[in-house]
Amino acid sequence: MKTRILMKGNEAIAEAAVRAGCRFYAGYPITPQNEIPEYLSWRMLEVGGVFIQAESELAAINMVYGASAAGIRAMTSSSSPGISLKQEAISFLAGAELPCVIVNMQRGGPGLGNISASQADYFQAVKGGGHGDYHLITLAPATIQEMYDFAKESFALAEKYRNPVMILTDGVLAQMLEPASISSAEPPAPPSRATSSWALNGASGGRPPRLIRSLLMAEGALEKHNWRLKEKYDEIIKNEVRCESYLTDDADIILAAYGIAARISRSAILIARKNGIKAGLIRPITLWPFPYDIIYRVVSDGKPRKKFLVVELNLGQMVEDVRLALEGKADVEFLGRPGGGLPTAEEIFEKIKSIAR
Repeated sequence: MKTRILMKGNEAIAEAAVRAGCRFYAGYPITPQNEIPEYLSWRMLEVGGVFIQAESELAAINMVYGASAAGIRAMTSSSSPGISLKQEAISFLAGAELPCVIVNMQRGGPGLGNISASQADYFQAVKGGGHGDYHLITLAPATIQEMYDFAKESFALAEKYRNPVMILTDGVLAQMLEPASISSAEPPAPPSRATSSWALNGASGGRPPRLIRSLLMAEGALEKHNWRLKEKYDEIIKNEVRCESYLTDDADIILAAYGIAARISRSAILIARKNGIKAGLIRPITLWPFPYDIIYRVVSDGKPRKKFLVVELNLGQMVEDVRLALEGKADVEFLGRPGGGLPTAEEIFEKIKSIAR
């Protein structure tokens, strides 16, 4: 049975984590994500979990490393500058193949910036913000319902591939109130450390000891490890690409946007349709793995050449991946709002009109 509840995006993610079996949270306050640690400070206690307001972002992410290594479902959250501070440990988590969930409620930047909507951390999330060859599975919700659903799903993906998962969203969705359908079922039990095949749970019962690390100094060991990670990443690309298409079948102009920018773009498309312009939307849901093939298929169907408009809350980041996907088979224009500004549906429509002309 499901119940419709009016929730903020931050609250939806926090409640979903609990219901997904998360039993360890460590974080440090920074707006606009502060409702996540505030909510979990009491909710974790209700389910017998652990909540820690750490002394810093660095401490928080390394506590998540330790909890995950012990076989506990673990999560941290922050906003842009805080995520930057966590990057070294995020690389360690990926190198050690430890599952966890990391939430980035993006704020404007660079520097401390402001607490308004932004999508300026796209490169950091999908191109590897830390050092070394690694990838984070990166999900981009566009509604409060998706904030809840994707947070629950993130723990399953993290454990399936033993890889960190990032939820990349923004200050508008963090603070927006919207109804979401929440299952009334009891949350699942935390994963059993006794049955995990890799967790550090004590070499009792005569089993061989286990070691979780990312420091591989033996000749050829790191290269072998990285090739094995690549095999895992290829499997994720094969199985986990997600993308939404909206009115693209007959569209002459296709918008590409994610998160809150995609919601506004949908409204602009409806205005365009009312004015006789056939526009549609491609919304990447997984930013990594990116839906390159899905976007390419739109322009490889033998139909007349289409035009693309990428809408982002930055100076142009995802637009590079869209251009890579299209392989020169379509013209690509860009509409960006950096620094916390939101475009209106009417602004986007004016851009669509100029492209149509």
